[in-house]
Amino acid sequence: MTHAVDVVVIGGGQAGLAAGYHLRRQGVDFVILDAQSTPGGAWQHTWDSLHLFSPAAFSSLPGWLMPAQSGEGYPDAGHVVEYLSQYEQRYELPVQRPVRVQAVRRDGGRLRVETDSGVWAARAVVSATGTWWRPFLPAVPGQTIFSGRPLHTVNYRRPADFTGRRVVVVGGGNSGAQIAADLATHPGIDLTWVTQRPPRFLADDIDGRALFDAATARRRALDAGTSDTGGVASLGDIVAVAPVREARDAGLLKVAPMFARLTADGVEWADGSRAEADAVIWCTGFRPVLSRLAPLGLRGARGRIPTVGTRAVDEPRLPLLGYGDWTGPASATLIGTGRPAREAAREISVLLANGTPQPRD
Repeated sequence: MTHAVDVVVIGGGQAGLAAGYHLRRQGVDFVILDAQSTPGGAWQHTWDSLHLFSPAAFSSLPGWLMPAQSGEGYPDAGHVVEYLSQYEQRYELPVQRPVRVQAVRRDGGRLRVETDSGVWAARAVVSATGTWWRPFLPAVPGQTIFSGRPLHTVNYRRPADFTGRRVVVVGGGNSGAQIAADLATHPGIDLTWVTQRPPRFLADDIDGRALFDAATARRRALDAGTSDTGGVASLGDIVAVAPVREARDAGLLKVAPMFARLTADGVEWADGSRAEADAVIWCTGFRPVLSRLAPLGLRGARGRIPTVGTRAVDEPRLPLLGYGDWTGPASATLIGTGRPAREAAREISVLLANGTPQPRD
């Protein structure tokens, strides 16, 4: 059975909900298809100690400020999940779950969205699947012979799982620093933290509010054709949230350079020195989840889809939300996803009013 609708939003996390809020305000007929069985997006799957970089009011989706969490200046992931669930209900967003989108194809004047529970024919499709579901693992020699436990950020939950273990954490970004701090302050864990370059901590008084402002200023400068401000990268790589700051100041976050290869029982550096490891946690980032859009033939350099604003250059019926700065400044954050979602909804409203344009050849 084929369902007809003006807009299909793929993904029911923060970006998909922000899109739904603005599409509702534009009076557009839409549906949100979410692969998860419960609300909350990727926030349901983070490690136990994760907290936001910003206070609740500065970590909000459009229309409704996130309520403060009792006893917490910076809310934890569970509070975010509760907020996203209530947000869906507050705005009566038409989320269907669990629905897994398998492919998006052109079908005359519409886009055909194929799922595990039927087909949707839409005049436009918003891709808001984010990056959490596609963890990146670098090609390091020796991965096939390592006898320990390899994990990625998405698999880590709590330090107690590694009591009595030797653990190598790889990555000099926020997730690497936070997980390293989590492990370093837990008794009975032998931690080695490795990074490609010395860790760059932001000033202790910088949180998500300043990062969002920096990302926005950079995008405005680039749009205006002025010099690149450097954005968030110019400030540093690691937000010194309280657990990271405390572990750092206690001298527990000692760092080693990136190793050259994995061995059967650990890691080895270029100079031949070694460290034994029972587990390696790769905090090495993510790639955008775009495989469902492959039939449209839009991928460009670095695996991304070229965009103007949020809209795919070669398919004007397809906005992309929540993948990082290339789809809007800080668009992968709670506070940052609202503006590009508003832009996308406005463009979709115009597109529907004027008739569906034909994609480029």
